[in-house]
Amino acid sequence: MTEVVTNTAPPLRDEAAAAATAAATASGVQVRTLAEVADLTAVTRLFESIWRPAPGNQPVTSELLRAMVSAGNYVGGAFDGPDLLGACFGFFGGPAKGGLHSHIAGVATAGHGRGIGFALKLHQRAWALSQDVPVISWTFDPLVRRNAHFNLTKLAALPEQYLPDFYGPMNDGINGAGDTDRLMAVWDLSSPAVRAAAEGKPARFDAATLRARGAAVALAAGSDGGPVTGPADAPVVLVGVPPDIEALRRADPGRGRAWRVALREVLGGLLAGGASVIGFDRAGWYVVSKEQT
Repeated sequence: MTEVVTNTAPPLRDEAAAAATAAATASGVQVRTLAEVADLTAVTRLFESIWRPAPGNQPVTSELLRAMVSAGNYVGGAFDGPDLLGACFGFFGGPAKGGLHSHIAGVATAGHGRGIGFALKLHQRAWALSQDVPVISWTFDPLVRRNAHFNLTKLAALPEQYLPDFYGPMNDGINGAGDTDRLMAVWDLSSPAVRAAAEGKPARFDAATLRARGAAVALAAGSDGGPVTGPADAPVVLVGVPPDIEALRRADPGRGRAWRVALREVLGGLLAGGASVIGFDRAGWYVVSKEQT
């Protein structure tokens, strides 16, 4: 007698949609794609309230969003009743629909601590998979600890490139007027790590344990809060970032710039040399592997 094995696992699209719905429910919001001018205008106002740009330097305009949506790109918003608490905007890159680049995402102060950013990204993932898009990429400031933890641990994205002064001066309330170094994160939407993270079971790293096992500390905070470099002479290397770079930039711009230079040299140098960031410890450490995979 022939045994018939039935695959009862839901298709990836259904799995992603269910994870997105669960995340939105847990956050107390409804997440949906946006296309109407009024909603897109609300998105631009939300982003302005978060980034606080100089006059005439909007992160995006409603006209641009309208054009992007009409061309088939993604704008999503998270609503608590009538209130827009978060939004995310992405567009396709080449080759055609080979990947979605998520240009900007943000959550209003009133929505902090509720998991709205996670709900937005899972909605974006489900939407991309429904379009047969396998990968989403985006940039983030590698000095911002909470963003590194969110992107690399909570979402299980992985950095592929260190990009010095990627945007040039942005002159806003978050980036200031300094260099805008970025990491390019790549989110493989169907990888086991990403699927586990979407279900709330991300892989985690512990820097103290890794140090006990011989990991090298290539960058850390000194007693004065400034960067201190060390040798990257082990297969696993830890690269630290300060607890709150945005506050440090305001209180001590010189020390903030010193961190930018040090991280560019250490983390940027490791990536340029073929090493890979494999995770992030919430205590403020990039975990870098020098072993070739």
